[in-house]
Amino acid sequence: MNVGQPIRSLCEELATTYNVVVLEGCDGVGKTTVADHLAAHHGFQVVHSSRSPDNVDLVQRHRAIITTPGRLALDRSYISELVYGPVLHSGSRLAWSGALELTALAAQQGGVLVHLTAEPRCIHDRLRTRQDGDAWELSLIERIQQQYDLVFAQLDPYISVRRHRTDSTA
Repeated sequence: MNVGQPIRSLCEELATTYNVVVLEGCDGVGKTTVADHLAAHHGFQVVHSSRSPDNVDLVQRHRAIITTPGRLALDRSYISELVYGPVLHSGSRLAWSGALELTALAAQQGGVLVHLTAEPRCIHDRLRTRQDGDAWELSLIERIQQQYDLVFAQLDPYISVRRHRTDSTA
Protein backbone atom coordinates (compact mmCIF):
# COMPACT_ATOMS: atom_id res chain seq x y z
CA MET A 1 0.00 0.00 0.00
CA ASN A 2 1.34 3.42 -0.91
CA VAL A 3 0.36 6.08 1.60
CA GLY A 4 1.83 9.49 2.22
CA GLN A 5 4.06 10.47 5.12
CA PRO A 6 1.23 12.22 7.02
CA ILE A 7 -0.74 8.94 7.17
CA ARG A 8 2.33 6.92 8.17
CA SER A 9 3.11 9.42 10.93
CA LEU A 10 -0.49 9.40 12.17
CA CYS A 11 -0.56 5.60 12.21
CA GLU A 12 2.75 5.39 14.05
CA GLU A 13 1.47 7.74 16.74
CA LEU A 14 -1.85 5.91 17.05
CA ALA A 15 -0.17 2.50 17.20
CA THR A 16 2.23 3.49 19.96
CA THR A 17 -0.47 5.11 22.10
CA TYR A 18 -3.85 3.38 21.66
CA ASN A 19 -5.39 -0.10 21.62
CA VAL A 20 -8.68 0.89 19.99
CA VAL A 21 -8.70 3.40 17.13
CA VAL A 22 -12.14 4.58 16.01
CA LEU A 23 -11.81 6.12 12.53
CA GLU A 24 -14.61 8.42 11.49
CA GLY A 25 -15.31 11.04 8.86
CA CYS A 26 -17.23 11.60 5.67
CA ASP A 27 -17.16 8.89 3.01
CA GLY A 28 -14.04 9.37 0.88
CA VAL A 29 -11.90 10.91 3.60
CA GLY A 30 -9.49 7.96 4.00
CA LYS A 31 -10.77 5.83 6.90
CA THR A 32 -10.11 2.55 5.12
CA THR A 33 -6.65 3.68 4.03
CA VAL A 34 -5.69 4.44 7.64
CA ALA A 35 -7.30 1.22 8.93
CA ASP A 36 -5.51 -0.90 6.34
CA HIS A 37 -2.18 0.73 7.20
CA LEU A 38 -2.73 0.09 10.92
CA ALA A 39 -3.47 -3.56 10.12
CA ALA A 40 -0.59 -4.11 7.71
CA HIS A 41 2.12 -2.32 9.70
CA HIS A 42 0.98 -2.37 13.33
CA GLY A 43 -1.05 -5.56 13.80
CA PHE A 44 -4.48 -4.04 14.30
CA GLN A 45 -7.59 -6.05 13.49
CA VAL A 46 -9.87 -3.98 11.24
CA VAL A 47 -13.61 -3.98 11.80
CA HIS A 48 -15.72 -2.16 9.21
CA SER A 49 -19.18 -1.19 10.42
CA SER A 50 -21.67 -0.56 7.67
CA ARG A 51 -25.19 0.67 8.44
CA SER A 52 -26.95 -1.90 10.61
CA PRO A 53 -30.49 -3.05 9.83
CA ASP A 54 -33.17 -1.07 11.66
CA ASN A 55 -34.00 -3.89 14.10
CA VAL A 56 -30.42 -4.26 15.45
CA ASP A 57 -29.60 -3.00 18.96
CA LEU A 58 -26.78 -0.59 18.07
CA VAL A 59 -25.40 -0.31 21.60
CA GLN A 60 -25.18 -4.08 21.98
CA ARG A 61 -23.64 -4.49 18.51
CA HIS A 62 -20.95 -1.85 19.05
CA ARG A 63 -20.29 -2.91 22.65
CA ALA A 64 -19.38 -6.36 21.31
CA ILE A 65 -17.12 -4.81 18.66
CA ILE A 66 -15.33 -2.42 21.03
CA THR A 67 -14.62 -5.18 23.56
CA THR A 68 -13.17 -7.59 20.99
CA PRO A 69 -9.81 -8.76 22.35
CA GLY A 70 -6.68 -7.33 20.75
CA ARG A 71 -5.85 -4.09 19.02
CA LEU A 72 -8.72 -2.77 16.92
CA ALA A 73 -9.08 -0.24 14.14
CA LEU A 74 -12.76 0.54 13.63
CA ASP A 75 -13.36 1.69 10.06
CA ARG A 76 -16.60 3.53 10.84
CA SER A 77 -18.60 2.96 13.99
CA TYR A 78 -21.60 4.00 16.04
CA ILE A 79 -20.58 7.63 15.49
CA SER A 80 -21.66 7.37 11.86
CA GLU A 81 -25.22 6.78 13.03
CA LEU A 82 -25.09 10.10 14.91
CA VAL A 83 -24.01 11.83 11.69
CA TYR A 84 -25.66 10.07 8.78
CA GLY A 85 -28.88 9.34 10.66
CA PRO A 86 -29.87 13.01 11.02
CA VAL A 87 -28.43 14.07 7.65
CA LEU A 88 -29.59 11.26 5.34
CA HIS A 89 -32.39 9.53 7.25
CA SER A 90 -35.19 10.62 9.55
CA GLY A 91 -32.85 10.86 12.54
CA SER A 92 -30.35 8.87 14.54
CA ARG A 93 -31.36 5.41 15.73
CA LEU A 94 -28.84 5.75 18.56
CA ALA A 95 -29.67 7.80 21.65
CA TRP A 96 -26.97 10.03 23.11
CA SER A 97 -26.98 7.97 26.29
CA GLY A 98 -25.97 4.93 24.23
CA ALA A 99 -23.33 6.91 22.35
CA LEU A 100 -21.85 8.14 25.62
CA GLU A 101 -21.84 4.58 27.02
CA LEU A 102 -19.97 3.32 23.95
CA THR A 103 -17.55 6.25 24.07
CA ALA A 104 -16.77 5.58 27.74
CA LEU A 105 -16.23 1.91 26.89
CA ALA A 106 -13.84 2.81 24.08
CA ALA A 107 -11.92 5.06 26.49
CA GLN A 108 -11.73 2.22 29.04
CA GLN A 109 -10.28 -0.03 26.34
CA GLY A 110 -7.47 2.48 25.69
CA GLY A 111 -9.20 4.04 22.72
CA VAL A 112 -9.17 7.23 20.71
CA LEU A 113 -11.61 8.79 18.26
CA VAL A 114 -9.93 9.92 15.06
CA HIS A 115 -11.83 12.51 13.06
CA LEU A 116 -10.50 12.40 9.51
CA THR A 117 -11.39 15.37 7.39
CA ALA A 118 -10.54 17.01 4.06
CA GLU A 119 -11.75 19.85 1.89
CA PRO A 120 -15.22 19.08 0.46
CA ARG A 121 -13.89 19.37 -3.12
CA CYS A 122 -11.18 16.78 -2.36
CA ILE A 123 -13.77 14.41 -0.88
CA HIS A 124 -16.07 14.96 -3.86
CA ASP A 125 -13.25 14.16 -6.29
CA ARG A 126 -12.29 11.01 -4.38
CA LEU A 127 -15.89 9.80 -4.33
CA ARG A 128 -16.30 10.54 -8.03
CA THR A 129 -13.19 8.50 -8.83
CA ARG A 130 -14.14 5.67 -6.51
CA GLN A 131 -17.80 5.50 -7.54
CA ASP A 132 -17.51 5.63 -11.32
CA GLY A 133 -18.18 9.35 -11.56
CA ASP A 134 -21.06 9.46 -9.09
CA ALA A 135 -20.52 11.58 -5.97
CA TRP A 136 -22.52 13.57 -3.47
CA GLU A 137 -23.06 17.26 -4.04
CA LEU A 138 -20.62 19.55 -2.25
CA SER A 139 -23.43 20.97 -0.11
CA LEU A 140 -24.24 17.48 1.23
CA ILE A 141 -20.57 16.79 1.97
CA GLU A 142 -20.43 20.10 3.86
CA ARG A 143 -23.54 19.17 5.89
CA ILE A 144 -22.03 15.80 6.78
CA GLN A 145 -18.79 17.45 7.86
CA GLN A 146 -20.68 20.00 9.98
CA GLN A 147 -22.55 17.18 11.70
CA TYR A 148 -19.27 15.35 12.38
CA ASP A 149 -17.88 18.55 13.91
CA LEU A 150 -20.90 18.80 16.22
CA VAL A 151 -20.75 15.14 17.26
CA PHE A 152 -17.01 15.18 17.96
CA ALA A 153 -17.35 18.40 19.98
CA GLN A 154 -19.92 16.66 22.19
CA LEU A 155 -17.81 13.50 22.63
CA ASP A 156 -14.50 15.27 23.22
CA PRO A 157 -14.95 15.58 27.02
CA TYR A 158 -15.30 11.78 27.33
CA ILE A 159 -12.40 10.45 25.24
CA SER A 160 -9.31 11.64 23.42
CA VAL A 161 -10.27 13.00 19.99
CA ARG A 162 -7.67 13.46 17.27
CA ARG A 163 -8.47 15.46 14.15
CA HIS A 164 -6.40 14.77 11.05
CA ARG A 165 -6.63 16.28 7.58
CA THR A 166 -6.16 13.88 4.68
CA ASP A 167 -6.10 16.35 1.77
CA SER A 168 -2.45 15.68 0.98
CA THR A 169 -2.74 11.87 1.05
CA ALA A 170 -4.95 11.37 -2.00
